[in-house]
Amino acid sequence: MINRFISILALCLLLGTGAAQAGVTLEAFKFKTEAEEQHFKDLIEELRCLVCQNQSLLDSDAELAHDLRAEVYDMIQLGKTDEDIIDFLVARYGDFVLYKPPVKPSTYLLWFGPFVLLIIAGLLLLRSIRRQQKVPASEISAEERERLDAILGNTTSSQGKDQ
Repeated sequence: MINRFISILALCLLLGTGAAQAGVTLEAFKFKTEAEEQHFKDLIEELRCLVCQNQSLLDSDAELAHDLRAEVYDMIQLGKTDEDIIDFLVARYGDFVLYKPPVKPSTYLLWFGPFVLLIIAGLLLLRSIRRQQKVPASEISAEERERLDAILGNTTSSQGKDQ
């Protein structure tokens, strides 16, 4: 009973510590207005963490995400535009840093690949359905029907023979 209580208490403390650390990362930056802070959050939410890959810079707690947040913050303080910041990060890390990469030859597969696969799957399904419709259902012979009735235990044919 006491061990269980201690385990639950330790788990709660660990979860609380993680949430506190996540809050500290953004509190480390000083903003003049709430609008400026919101602009910063919106911008880093559009950028992907290169370590986590499924989290934005806003959500990630990776070391690289901390560094990139600091770099974005510094660039904002220097008066750089969003386009300047994004161009800098793309030049340095590639289009992968963006959650919404631009449509260009190097990203065509990313943008249009799922649609091409969907069209191919639809064509294969249509072809399969058409082939099945062309093949007529074959009739089974009387001998095969008797064997089938015997296997299924069909009582109608056996009752007629017993009487």
